[in-house]
Amino acid sequence: MDKAKRILVTRKIPEVGLKQLEAQGFELTKWTRDRPMTPSELVEHSMDHQVLLCTVGDRVDRAFLATCSHLEIISQYAVGHDNIDLNAATDMGIPVGFTPDVLSEATADIAFGLMLATSRKMFFLHKTILKGEWGDFKPTSHLGMELTGKTLGVFGLGRIGIIMAERCKNAYGMEVIYHNRRANNAAEKALNATRVSFDELLAKSDVLSVHCVLSDETRGRFDQAAFTKMKPTSIFINTARGAVHRESDLIKALQSNEIWGAGLDVTDPEPMAKDNPLLSMETVAVLPHVGSGTMEARDGMSRLAAENIIEFYRTGTLPHMVNPGVLKN
Repeated sequence: MDKAKRILVTRKIPEVGLKQLEAQGFELTKWTRDRPMTPSELVEHSMDHQVLLCTVGDRVDRAFLATCSHLEIISQYAVGHDNIDLNAATDMGIPVGFTPDVLSEATADIAFGLMLATSRKMFFLHKTILKGEWGDFKPTSHLGMELTGKTLGVFGLGRIGIIMAERCKNAYGMEVIYHNRRANNAAEKALNATRVSFDELLAKSDVLSVHCVLSDETRGRFDQAAFTKMKPTSIFINTARGAVHRESDLIKALQSNEIWGAGLDVTDPEPMAKDNPLLSMETVAVLPHVGSGTMEARDGMSRLAAENIIEFYRTGTLPHMVNPGVLKN
């Protein structure tokens, strides 16, 4: 680089990747406040930078990109990228990087943990202790369900979904079915998984775990019509994006016993209101979007976000790129 490129880092992220960038001569501006930038702040601070290193909390829409079309690369500190208007970025010739794989194990762990916690009502029962309601042994009180031999349905059998399926199959001998737009032949062979229609997924799953991206096709996919087709003994797990399910419909489905329980690491909106009915339900477990919340995953995300930037200026391409078509243009 003839002149040091300036990178705007929109949130405090692990230093491992930032140190890589500084070692390569990049000039970093780090947002240090304990909140995301407002849209106007994001525009203002991006104006004199060539690179945006952002997170899912930053709204990178067409209006922003039209104002900040001078950006040479956007490196997203996440595997999801629904906060970025990819069509607009591609139209303006801005490559977008992301951080896949490094958070797959951590997110699958959360999905698996939510499944187990929901099936045994762990969050609810923990609250009874805090309220001083432990009480005497009651043989028929607050009973959960076992998972051995049940059927796991995966909506989006990709990196994270495969790991979740492996855990369920190895731990509980669960049968694996899935719904994808295209068949995952390797996963079918490794897991003896069966690809089914969406309606079959709903009807046959004892546990239905969501691992898809958020898109026009998946937004609100799990609505009242979907929940009514599920087993009354089924558990719904979502660690992907909150907008994949309609939260009001999920609440109604649980209240009317159309499904048995739910484990959520994502909600709509986020953060969830503290008086949300889901938080007081016996068969619901909710976490505050911490799927990638391990030291290993967050450090790995920092490294990949940095590597995308470094390689772009070194070779003209990104090792982990969302919109590769932009380079052809």
